[in-house]
Amino acid sequence: MNFRKAAAVIAAVTVAATATVSSVYAANTKNDNSVKTTASASQYKGKTPKYIFMFIGDGMSYPQIQATADYYSALNDTNNNDILDSTKVLNFMNFPVAGSASTYDSTSFCPDSASTATSLSTGHKTYSGTINMDETFTTKYETISEKLKEQYGYKVGIVTTVNLNHATPAAYYAHQASRKNYYEIGLEMVESDFDYFAGGALLKPTGADGDKKDIYKVARDAGYKVVKTQAEAEKLSAKDGKSIVIAETLADSDSMSYHKDRKADEWTLADYVDKGIEVLDNDKGFFMMVEGGKIDWACHANDAGSTISDTAALSFAVAEAVEFYNEHPDETLILVTGDHETGGLTIGYAGTNYDTYLANLKNQKISYAKFDSEYVAKYKEKGTSFETVLKDVQRLFGLVAPENATDKTDPNLILTDWEMEKLRAAYDKSLSGGEEELTDEENILYGTYEPLTVTITHILNNKSGINFSSYAHTGLPVAVFAKGAGQELFGGYYDNTDIYDKLALLTNVQ
Repeated sequence: MNFRKAAAVIAAVTVAATATVSSVYAANTKNDNSVKTTASASQYKGKTPKYIFMFIGDGMSYPQIQATADYYSALNDTNNNDILDSTKVLNFMNFPVAGSASTYDSTSFCPDSASTATSLSTGHKTYSGTINMDETFTTKYETISEKLKEQYGYKVGIVTTVNLNHATPAAYYAHQASRKNYYEIGLEMVESDFDYFAGGALLKPTGADGDKKDIYKVARDAGYKVVKTQAEAEKLSAKDGKSIVIAETLADSDSMSYHKDRKADEWTLADYVDKGIEVLDNDKGFFMMVEGGKIDWACHANDAGSTISDTAALSFAVAEAVEFYNEHPDETLILVTGDHETGGLTIGYAGTNYDTYLANLKNQKISYAKFDSEYVAKYKEKGTSFETVLKDVQRLFGLVAPENATDKTDPNLILTDWEMEKLRAAYDKSLSGGEEELTDEENILYGTYEPLTVTITHILNNKSGINFSSYAHTGLPVAVFAKGAGQELFGGYYDNTDIYDKLALLTNVQ
């Protein structure tokens, strides 16, 4: 075949393929159920799960999972025999069934949490920023959790490390054109009549202008027991009826603390799941959605250390469900997935070639958010010297200025001249108080984050063999892990909307 004929054939095939892909994409974005090819294509003959756990690592895809497993594997390599094994670190990595789900929405191949959680909870695509409504904002989609409660009397629990009216938890009970309608979402939370909510505080509980009836008061009037201390949460039982539990210790944006920052006696995500099991367990069954929401926040900020610790915290929460499963193996289904990937996280960095030094991340003692609030804010207030800042950087992140290095200092943690220049420039930018507008280059370097803090985490990430490509979401597929009744439906490669379809098939909801 000559060059011209070959080129013509390639062009024709490309046009045909593009038309085919476009038509399939259009069909999906229009929510055409006729294109569904997985759960609806066969009849499920197995046992209907009576207890369903849906774990969502917000922003968690393969890189976050593997980086966490690799990090703990590196820490556990006590024999120094250079034989690594990261396959047994996170419990859900060993679930009997694993699949993959695409995450695009009606807006973008790099979707947001509102639309992707809508796909998971209802089986429909929609615009980024929209919760359980179609692209015209006229049709509301009923969620799997609503259907299970209404049709079969399941108790329902919603647990998250971020705010209870944030996008992902809201996608299991609310229907809003905009995820920013926090007050309206909060009202829908109360109206859902779900049985157990636990996590960070509500955003805008008295409305955008502070002139509405407090949602906590609305909840109490509707029969909810509102709990805001850990001592009260410990005493909570099924006899108390419907409950809303707000973490006593609140951190950035009134969310739960990063796992890395928590106090020794502070409840973790696992504790709230354990309490949820206690109050939800009943003869009819329950559905519990559990979100590791701050995995996403850490990835947005390019903070690998906090990403890893919060991914591990999600695994600890999954362990509570596995313990319950062991008592009810024929009646329980546990799913673990993500809504999308955040940050473009990669294991590997140009400066470390084929090597990684993930154990370096153990030197990070604090999240980016806590460093911002407890250290950078004071640096700005007091005009703290760069030399003093470097001492804090060494103590809290393990990075050592050349002049402070000793014979015992790990050479891999000593700052190079280039890194010192980057750190000094970021320090100057942070202490200027944002008076100077960022250049295009600085926007790429710092995003919307504190220049000093994000530069510190970037340097530590890179010295560890970790890199981020974005401060936003990416279009990677997410992993899906399944254990229990109906697990066999979740293998393979499919769309995120099919996760809802599979659950609907398993539970016979209409």
